[in-house]
Amino acid sequence: MLHLALGAVDFVGRPAGSDPEVRSDADDPRSEPGEPLRQPTPTRPGSDSRPAMPLARRCRPPAGIRHTIGAVPEDHTEPARPPISTGDRPRAALRRRREERRRRQRRRLIPAAIALLVIIASAIWIEAARSAPASDGSTTTTVRHAPTTTSTTIPYLPAALHLPVAPPLPGEGRWAVRDTWAGGSPSVLATSFRPEPSDPSIFAYVSWIRTATTQLALYPGYKGPGATTLSRGPEMVPPTARDHLLATFNSGFYETDSPGGFFTNGILYFPMIAGRATLVQYTNGSIDVVDWTGGPRPPADVAMARQNLTMLVDHSRPGAGTSDGALWGLTLYGNPLVWRTAVGVDAHGDLLYVAAPQQTAASLANIMIQVGAVRAMQLDINPEWPIFVTYGGPGAAAPTLDVPNPNQVADRFLYPSTKDFFAVYARTSRSAAIPW
Repeated sequence: MLHLALGAVDFVGRPAGSDPEVRSDADDPRSEPGEPLRQPTPTRPGSDSRPAMPLARRCRPPAGIRHTIGAVPEDHTEPARPPISTGDRPRAALRRRREERRRRQRRRLIPAAIALLVIIASAIWIEAARSAPASDGSTTTTVRHAPTTTSTTIPYLPAALHLPVAPPLPGEGRWAVRDTWAGGSPSVLATSFRPEPSDPSIFAYVSWIRTATTQLALYPGYKGPGATTLSRGPEMVPPTARDHLLATFNSGFYETDSPGGFFTNGILYFPMIAGRATLVQYTNGSIDVVDWTGGPRPPADVAMARQNLTMLVDHSRPGAGTSDGALWGLTLYGNPLVWRTAVGVDAHGDLLYVAAPQQTAASLANIMIQVGAVRAMQLDINPEWPIFVTYGGPGAAAPTLDVPNPNQVADRFLYPSTKDFFAVYARTSRSAAIPW
């Protein structure tokens, strides 16, 4: 036992790099220089063949080691310690490292466990609160509703026009918003393009009107549509309605040049004729161009109706008789190629207006089809009448000619007009506008 204890002390106090198996003679006080180290002879318990060594002497380390591990008083005694095996030290360190890793893992899991418990407790509390009886003793029934989703629908806008003439000019065929001041979704757009590759000097002027956000009104002029004893109203855009005015444009022929029905503001100026192309607005605000099949007086669901000639475009095809120029109005000096205007609806039910010089009825029908009209009717013709005006602010401010007709002025319909005309207002209600 003494040998093992001294060997353990010697192992702890020995400098690094020294050989554990070889020691000098000076390291053992019991040997003389040069004498081999004597190993103690083990004795059996109860044997007295070897005298007992005092405990203090057995536990006292050699003098050379005491300075390394600390001085020990001569009379100091220590309890006997079990021998330490050098091979146990790495395993003990490994066990300590494993325990430390487990402690760190447990510490990391504690916050997550607490958060999970909080979530579970909150869910239980909410569910209990929903199904708890009311304070007055009555019971409440929880009704679960399917989650609702809100979708934002982007308002329809027409695509840029297909251009028959290349290369395109800057901005050609691309829509420009004409009612930016009104706010909300654009309601009036305008553009121009060259419809004839054989003559690229000819321009067609196109306007698009969103019918869902606008109201169309028809006003008689002081001559057009024809002679009558009935009230003609203001014969211009009423001053009280100008805050919402977006656009104005020309109407159709005089009654004496081409008979057709004329109905507005609840007044039937001229009876409706079956088989005539008709721009009609219903009391719910929707607009269409139809081949009239009704009687001489519009039904109750019609708020406004204006007829002119026969269908110029029907089912996205040119109307019957468009190749016969004589059926489409008297032209200036008898020249079939004149300024012509038309109005139609696209597949979305929105309104299209076109004005172009040097056109026949057939070429005008082709332009309407090019811009997307599924049904259309011709309006006025010849250089004096084509006009489409947009306004730059409330009160009919800053009127602009979107059809550059030198025979017209921008404030044309802000004072009494010779012929009847259409006005486009920003819609303020679901019903059709009352002109005056």
